[in-house]
Amino acid sequence: MKLVVIIPARGGSKSLPKKNILLLKGKPLLCYSVDYSLKSKLVTTTIVSTDSQEIADIAKNCGASVPFIRPDEFAQDDTRDYPVIRHTLDFFEARGQIFDVYILLRPTSPMRPSGLIEKVVEILLDNTNATSVRSMTRIKEHPYRAWKQHDDGSISGFIDNEIEPYNIPRQELPNIYFQTGDIEAIRRETIINGSVSGDCVFPLIIKHDEMIDIDNESDFNRAEQS
Repeated sequence: MKLVVIIPARGGSKSLPKKNILLLKGKPLLCYSVDYSLKSKLVTTTIVSTDSQEIADIAKNCGASVPFIRPDEFAQDDTRDYPVIRHTLDFFEARGQIFDVYILLRPTSPMRPSGLIEKVVEILLDNTNATSVRSMTRIKEHPYRAWKQHDDGSISGFIDNEIEPYNIPRQELPNIYFQTGDIEAIRRETIINGSVSGDCVFPLIIKHDEMIDIDNESDFNRAEQS
């Protein structure tokens, strides 16, 4: 497999200005993801996709490749992952570079457990039907215990397809996960078909206490103290 790691680092962060290049323990935030990728012997190339020349310069100093400045149309507040990854795929393939797997490492998850790249590759090799792999962690607050309120002020169970799901014993509750920002691995064919996940997603389970996702100042301070 030929693997490319994409580290998306848009310049315009509203919740935490210049979030992707803030100094975390003396090092720009995105450099943690660059270093993580560069340590893996499986990765063919490590790139940062950014619309900011300032971020591009910092990324290069960290050892990443910045083969392009991302067009503004793919760097808006409401831009989703797919156009960013598809833009990268189209850029490389127009130059004859074909990668089998595109791995997304978000700068906002700087404290990843070791070996995640190797683990997602193993999952893809062991499961040829897998269209992608995403890092996941067990939720702490189970949705079967959640309630929703109606216009008349009354409440009912949030889950509709179970009878009194809030009364199901804990041991019988289904395992439910939410995705973390640590890693995503997507087969080339999945992207070509118009998706960043596909219809057969496999999980890479990480522990809840190993997850740090920086979205605001409080998250950043927690990472600084970890």
